Amino acid sequence: MSSRLPFCTAIADLKPLRYGVHAALALALLGGTGASQAATLHIAAAASMTDAMNEAIEAYAGQHDDLSVVPVYASSSTLARQIANGAPAELYVSANIQWVDWLENQGVTLQERANLLRNRLALIATAGGGDAFVPGEDGRLSERLDEGDRLSVGDPDHVPAGIYAREALESLGEWADLEPRLARGSDVRAALALVERGETPLGIVYQTDANASDRVRTLGLFPADSHAPILYPATLIGDRVSDEAAAFRAWLDGEDAMAIFDAHGFSPAATDSR
Repeated sequence: MSSRLPFCTAIADLKPLRYGVHAALALALLGGTGASQAATLHIAAAASMTDAMNEAIEAYAGQHDDLSVVPVYASSSTLARQIANGAPAELYVSANIQWVDWLENQGVTLQERANLLRNRLALIATAGGGDAFVPGEDGRLSERLDEGDRLSVGDPDHVPAGIYAREALESLGEWADLEPRLARGSDVRAALALVERGETPLGIVYQTDANASDRVRTLGLFPADSHAPILYPATLIGDRVSDEAAAFRAWLDGEDAMAIFDAHGFSPAATDSR
């Protein structure tokens, strides 16, 4: 029996979103030798890109009625492992460089790899809670937690947002005190949800995730030099890349897509591949 796992096995509460489905059905109903079905493009993208990528896909699909786009969102590590295990994905956008490197080391063919976007790391509290606090400037973060309180983060063992958070806390000399008090989320959106629900008073997420929720408040941003640059590399997957995947990847670098990403708090990255 094959050991391969279904693509969504490790993705809790996340479902693929489909665009262009009605167009595909209409073409199928035409029948006859002249009719062709809509092409399907599978995308794997970091959970922190959910809102921005959904909007980008909707804008692109509105110009391409013959295309069905199926995105799946989860932590970059989960997606990378699933792709290496044979999951259907022609485009992968990770929230850090390391998981793209890992895929390459697994023998997965990557094409047109380049950094697409940048992000920042934010300290958040539930909406209406907490005073402004810039980590590294306004005292120790551990002193903002009461006894028994926990700090929500993406799991630092594999989630990019958690890895960046660990780097920042180590740089600020707070990791040893805060590590035992972490509430570890399966991805950055899970970490965000803990703060939204009031299960933790504070959390560390990307600036874009904080912007996406009206149930949290950004207290301050971590110093950019306290962790590695938060880059989102995008790469096409496989030896044979469809024209549809190549066209969508090229479109993501254009003004229309970048305007959408900018509205969600991302900034463009340099075009070098590393």
